[in-house]
Amino acid sequence: MATIDRQATTLALAHALSAAERGLAVIPLSRTKLPALRSPHRHDPDRTSPACHGECGRFGHGVYDASTDPRRIRELFAAAPWATGYGIACGLHPHHLIGIDLDTKSGTDSSAALRELALRHLFTIPATVVVLTPSGGRHLWLSGPPHIVVPNSASRLAPGIDVRGAGGYLVGPGSRTEHGIYRTAPGTAHLAPAPCPPALLRLLTPPPRARHTTPSSTGRHGQGLVQFVLAAHEGQRNTRLFWAACRAYENGFGPDLAPALVDAAVRTGLTEREALSTVASAARMTGRP
Repeated sequence: MATIDRQATTLALAHALSAAERGLAVIPLSRTKLPALRSPHRHDPDRTSPACHGECGRFGHGVYDASTDPRRIRELFAAAPWATGYGIACGLHPHHLIGIDLDTKSGTDSSAALRELALRHLFTIPATVVVLTPSGGRHLWLSGPPHIVVPNSASRLAPGIDVRGAGGYLVGPGSRTEHGIYRTAPGTAHLAPAPCPPALLRLLTPPPRARHTTPSSTGRHGQGLVQFVLAAHEGQRNTRLFWAACRAYENGFGPDLAPALVDAAVRTGLTEREALSTVASAARMTGRP
């Protein structure tokens, strides 16, 4: 059972409530930076049913629990007394937050990579909120237009640069994790997330893909498998896609459903090449290409 650090939880709640006053929807996080509340559906026997995004009324749906309502935030933290941090949901009104995560763990100079992108594509990163991570990285907060959905991605923009968009979250400043405390960079705490430069926004949004309709022959089961892939978080995207593709091929409609599964996986942040490779592996594994 998680050790309860009441002082850290109290501070995290205070920071979360402060963020909510600025219009940022929040959820409690554990020291591992993961949502503090586990899914109430983790033991459900039917994993192919459409994913619940909080319609059941219980807590434990990750960013779908995120709120700016002080009462609900207090209830979330009361249900997770081991929380020592908070996450800020991206892509939501009014800021439609986009997080540019400049990582240091990969051994690459992500800041230099961003500067190179800016020079090549003729944009400038505006003055905005910058959060310093315990590992020496930085999170840049930008605001996106409401009609554009920015997907999550890892090193797609450049090595060491991760993007947090719709369905993702950023660790909020003041959060305490296993590796240290997230802090706002000096001189940026009073700023609002600056509008994302149009040239950068074009790089963050992959070109539209052709829509693939799920053939009627796959029925509700096929739709459930697609929803299962769409509900994947970072770290489980390939696993979920592989599992869903195996089920589709085992049931005889793998070739028909494959385009929709690939499309769903790309929307969660996988590259098209990764998704196609995973589906092809599932076809080989089941022996039904």
